[in-house]
Amino acid sequence: MIKILVAEDEPNLRAMIAKSLIKEGYKVTECYDGKNALDTFYNEHFDLVVTDIMMPRMDGNQFAKQARAGNPDIPILMLTALESIDDKEKGFSSGTDDYLVKPILMKELVMRVKALLRRYKINSEKRIELENSVVDFSMGELSIKGAKINLSKKEFQLLSKLLSSPNIIFSREQLLDEIWGYESESTDRTVDTHISSLKKKAACGDFEILTVWGIGYKAVIKCYQQ
Repeated sequence: MIKILVAEDEPNLRAMIAKSLIKEGYKVTECYDGKNALDTFYNEHFDLVVTDIMMPRMDGNQFAKQARAGNPDIPILMLTALESIDDKEKGFSSGTDDYLVKPILMKELVMRVKALLRRYKINSEKRIELENSVVDFSMGELSIKGAKINLSKKEFQLLSKLLSSPNIIFSREQLLDEIWGYESESTDRTVDTHISSLKKKAACGDFEILTVWGIGYKAVIKCYQQ
């Protein structure tokens, strides 16, 4: 059974999160502050962490940084009322994988958790295998129907990001930050150009890169009739 640690100092919200995750079949351990969460993290094995950013004794960024040092591969979802780029940069620097801004919807939280767990499994296996397509992370290669597709480094990174979390929408800003870096002088147009090229090169694959107008992009895996 997948074990999730939930660190949140607000009792009602912590209970709601735990209830939603337990309903999905996960085993949940609740912690009331960062220090309590870190002690628990070191004493038990967990598959994923959900943590608030503002907690007593140790905040979420400190906790995430130390948890990441203890387990470099643990997926971490941060809950925050802070939405500025500086706040997010600090969180990603500490080891956070994804963010949810309060007030949160439990349905969205469950979706993010499932996406992170899927990405963690994919990363540990170093490849994504679909019916006609293979994405090999260790080689940096996409193959469709046995033929290698010539992707640039940035195109492959975009594909990996989107296909590791299918049906999750990523904004242009998110993709810029994570693939080109916070200090890059690239613009939204850079993302659009690379996505357009990726769509053409992977047109025969069993996935699609879809534009969500006004927001960004997502990957959708095609379903085949039996």
